[in-house]
Amino acid sequence: MIKEKRFIIPVFVIIALVCFTTCKDGSSDKKQEEVIQQNTVVKYSDRFSYLLEYPIDSLAFPRSADEDGIIKKVPSKDWTSGFFPGSLWLISKITGDKRYGERAKEWTKYIEKEKYNDRTHDMGFKVFCSFGNGYQSTNNESYKTIIIESAQTLSTRYNKTVGAIRSWDFNKEEWQFPVIIDNMMNLELLFEASNYSEDATYYKIADQHAKTTLKNHFRDDNSSYHVVDYDTITGGVRSKVTHQGFGNESSWARGQAWGLYGYTMAYRYTKNTEFLEKAKRIAGFIMEHKNLPQDAIPYWDFNAPNIPSEPRDASAAAIIASALIELYGYTTDNKYLSFSDRIMSSLSSEKYVIQNESKIPFILNHSTGNWPKKDEINGPISYADYYFLEATLRRINLK
Repeated sequence: MIKEKRFIIPVFVIIALVCFTTCKDGSSDKKQEEVIQQNTVVKYSDRFSYLLEYPIDSLAFPRSADEDGIIKKVPSKDWTSGFFPGSLWLISKITGDKRYGERAKEWTKYIEKEKYNDRTHDMGFKVFCSFGNGYQSTNNESYKTIIIESAQTLSTRYNKTVGAIRSWDFNKEEWQFPVIIDNMMNLELLFEASNYSEDATYYKIADQHAKTTLKNHFRDDNSSYHVVDYDTITGGVRSKVTHQGFGNESSWARGQAWGLYGYTMAYRYTKNTEFLEKAKRIAGFIMEHKNLPQDAIPYWDFNAPNIPSEPRDASAAAIIASALIELYGYTTDNKYLSFSDRIMSSLSSEKYVIQNESKIPFILNHSTGNWPKKDEINGPISYADYYFLEATLRRINLK
């Protein structure tokens, strides 16, 4: 956890908090629009000028920070590299400040070489969070081409017999064809590439991967295993484990968040009601869980043994909040929007917003990366910021 010092809450976080605490169920669209208009057309982006000053280095994408504020820097091949440029694109959209878009361009270009990296399934996280947001902001045709090329590369990891995209290449002595719930998030790249190229191949791969995961990853209570290992000869399931959770039968919080987000997003493209129903059931598992804290920021695992003394995971909360806003759009069920607002109100508070004077390029504290390896525990992580900003933008744009 980052050591706390004197702190002034970033104004855009205050704006988010205003929206999330005033636009409750029953508020009129006019009221929401008034709140947004009154609070977004102000000069609040200057508080983040240090993000513009953070040195650009193709080998130093900021991933996380330790309790002393020492930044963990990674190259573009790391699965988290796309989140920082993606966050800059999102801040540019939220604030209207073009400086962040220009800075995002500089960081984004260093990820282009990943379009040929066929040793990873994380193409969506790396390329779509950066180039995808960039294309939506600029309509730069070269960005669209890079997204399509990345989809071609990702498609090489698809196995027709299994009906899924291979996730990891390590641990081959134990796993034959591992597929992790996180991989649902990379399907957005394929769906969009299919739209951009008018090539249905990418759509079909993404759709089948979602169907295979739907069939094999979930327990009866709608919680998810982290990893399902498949037999490449028969396509059958060899084992089900929870690699980054407390135990194989526990419910790793970020895994549940990936599932909720993934099936909500998959419904966006396919309109398959099975995907929508699964998203609703996963949401129910999360929202109604007996171990969910009052502030709606989950512990790193819903079944961690020392609750309430376990680390929280703000990243899982941010992913859930963003997904629930989209789910609300498909269901018009206010419970999803209300719960998202509850999460975002908590995340916008001084408890979770980083309170320090060191100009580290992060917004939220109290995320948990890989608890079994004691790695990135209870501190700032780049993907928490990304989904927090995405949820902020989605809430602003909600009509």
